[in-house]
Amino acid sequence: MIDLGILKGSSFVVLGLARSGLATGRALKAAGIDTICWDDNAASREAAAAAGLNVADPAGVDWSRITALVISPGIPSTFPKPHPVAAAARAAGKKIICDVELLARAQDKAKYVAITGTNGKSTTTALIGHILDEAGVRCEVGGNIGRGALDLAPLGADGVYVLELSSYQLELLETFHAHVAVWLNITPDHIDRHGDLSGYVAAKENIFARQQVRDCAVIGVDDQPSRAVYAKLIKRGIAAVPVKLETPVAGGISYRAGMLVDADGYTVGFADVPTLPGDHNAQNAACAWAACRWLGVPRERIVAGLETYPGLPHRQERVASVGTVVYVNDSKATNADATARALSSYHDIYWILGGQAKEGGVAPLAPWFDRIRHAFLIGEATELFAGQLEGKIAYSRCGDLKSALDAAHERAQHEAKGDAVVLLSPACASWDQWKSYEHRGDAFRAMARALPGAQVLGRAA
Repeated sequence: MIDLGILKGSSFVVLGLARSGLATGRALKAAGIDTICWDDNAASREAAAAAGLNVADPAGVDWSRITALVISPGIPSTFPKPHPVAAAARAAGKKIICDVELLARAQDKAKYVAITGTNGKSTTTALIGHILDEAGVRCEVGGNIGRGALDLAPLGADGVYVLELSSYQLELLETFHAHVAVWLNITPDHIDRHGDLSGYVAAKENIFARQQVRDCAVIGVDDQPSRAVYAKLIKRGIAAVPVKLETPVAGGISYRAGMLVDADGYTVGFADVPTLPGDHNAQNAACAWAACRWLGVPRERIVAGLETYPGLPHRQERVASVGTVVYVNDSKATNADATARALSSYHDIYWILGGQAKEGGVAPLAPWFDRIRHAFLIGEATELFAGQLEGKIAYSRCGDLKSALDAAHERAQHEAKGDAVVLLSPACASWDQWKSYEHRGDAFRAMARALPGAQVLGRAA
């Protein structure tokens, strides 16, 4: 836990008592700081009260006595409509911040590597943390992945915090300073919270706020919004390292599946690393490479880290094999753009998809349909997807995940003439049949490992 003693004499309202909010409340309480905690969900309030936190409705709070509102990033503070507590705080002229801001104030001597982007944030964050750890660099990984910011260990001047930051978190930072800021890519997302693409990009750009000429910005430049942001950084004099697919780029890194080329021509191959398949993971690896090089990690230690990266659960996670067929859990792919990254990484795919559909469904995935040997449809999106796949891909209506896996397993084992994958990459939210994408992915992993003759791959859990 982070010691927030530096904030003594302050007082806070904490709104939202899930993972990050509970950690914030505990850290403030441990430091003896006056805090009011609240969540609109009764069960969350009860859990916080059981943890000894001061739970009280802030509707009648005297904001003149409050230093700031610490809000969970998932709660709107501006667009489309601010939460009433956020509106009251803003009307009283109070700052609205998140737990990452408190971490930055309490651990102001440490270095910070911050990672954002529409896709690839979690993998890149975990990969940088893994490389640093393997190289003997004291670091902590968290933020929007794993542990909340204030549940991390204190590091001091010799440590590095590696933080995945969403657009929601970035718009709530006031003093946070990224010594290395990694920007992966931009595609339209979270428009409901930011109004339009420009609002989303503006929120993301806060990752570069307060960077100075001695700092580093690593930025993927394969999409137009990212190229525009790169141009702004160059004008500011920030040391910006461009990362680009295939085409060499001056002063930067080029990448393609299983390969990256550094600015001086140094080439790194990792095509045989099963946890980093496809161009998208090559981009993640190239950005991690640039960040770790700026931090002074020797090249050979970065290569060793890439080769031993264990991967993340639910992100193209190889969970089992039966003969030449590998079973891949990509439950985190809750939209077509994420699923495209998985489909582009494999050939001879037996594809399990469906759930609560996102706008556009799977129509944008047509460029990869020739890789699909059969599709197995589940959940609410079954009829929508059946209509979009009709005449293009052979498919079966399976209803639920267990039925789909059994059907995919049977077909793959009898049809596949070489390496093939049974891929759960739903292109859908999970809430029609599961509590979360993690719940769905955990179930798939257990089912795949229980298949006759299955060999367990990857992590034990």
